[in-house]
Amino acid sequence: MVKKIINFLKARFRKYLLEEIWLEDYIKMGMKIGENCSIQPGVIFDYSHCWLIKIGNNVTIAPQAYFLAHDASTKNLINYTKIGSITIEDNVFIGARALIMPGVTVGKNSIVAAGSIVTKSVSEGSIVAGNPAKVISTIENYSQKINELKNGTWKYDSGYTLAGNISNINKENMYEELKNKLGFIE
Repeated sequence: MVKKIINFLKARFRKYLLEEIWLEDYIKMGMKIGENCSIQPGVIFDYSHCWLIKIGNNVTIAPQAYFLAHDASTKNLINYTKIGSITIEDNVFIGARALIMPGVTVGKNSIVAAGSIVTKSVSEGSIVAGNPAKVISTIENYSQKINELKNGTWKYDSGYTLAGNISNINKENMYEELKNKLGFIE
């Protein structure tokens, strides 16, 4: 058991250390990243044109999102590869496995849903989802809807997380309480 814990901690340390070095390489090549950003493991930035990617402040990018600043499908047709900048403005959330294509700006205070393929720019304060991504709501409407949902369901404090050392009993209770419904955690 102790050996498993030590191996887990070693793997986590290597992962965070390598992730930081990996991100630093992109920055050295010209990619811009603002302050207070949370870029999760497995995010892929277009290595060949990373200087065309700019990320604002307070941006969260979920695991395995993909930022592609070039499109080589045109190479065989016209002997040129299409390229374009990607701009992620302040206070944006990019969901897991979202794909941001060349020439896209995601406006301030927006959400890109998980799995979305963003081929056109996203207006400020919008929520987009789908393939291709389309506006499904505004941040204002979504905030109102989610607050109403929060008031009628389970809420948990940070003790119900791995960082809060959640107990096995609380894990089981949480699972049962959330069976077929949503809850919220601090």
